[in-house]
Amino acid sequence: MAHTPHTFIASYIVCKKGDSVLLQRRFQTGFNDGKYSLPAGHVEAGENFTQALYREIKEEIGIIPDPAHTSVKHIMHRNSETERVYIDTYFVSEKWDGDIVNHEPEKCDDLSWYTLDALPENTIPYVKAALENIAQGKFYSEFGWE
Repeated sequence: MAHTPHTFIASYIVCKKGDSVLLQRRFQTGFNDGKYSLPAGHVEAGENFTQALYREIKEEIGIIPDPAHTSVKHIMHRNSETERVYIDTYFVSEKWDGDIVNHEPEKCDDLSWYTLDALPENTIPYVKAALENIAQGKFYSEFGWE
């Protein structure tokens, strides 16, 4: 009988400014250090996707996305390299309150804007795939199931 895996849930924010998106380089986390990702975090017990997003984004980069200009644009069902199964929800926001500041320098050593056609080579592959899917208007994808 097959074992049903525990599923982890995460929320990501794609902050857009014109044709650019905000990426952060992971640092001293023990997972994908030196690679670029989006501000994100796990959904904790008792939280929904949106609550986790707002909590994590405030903690990491100090902004509060404007609900009228923030929506889910992509869902990814992902089999990770750590053998964890994830459901990742990608929100896109073009307006927010506050200034973007790196509030976790012990976990992030760069916070920069990149155009989708010039993402850093060291962008985490599933994040790059999600951004490409969002740009193509694809609402759902699967990653790592080969």
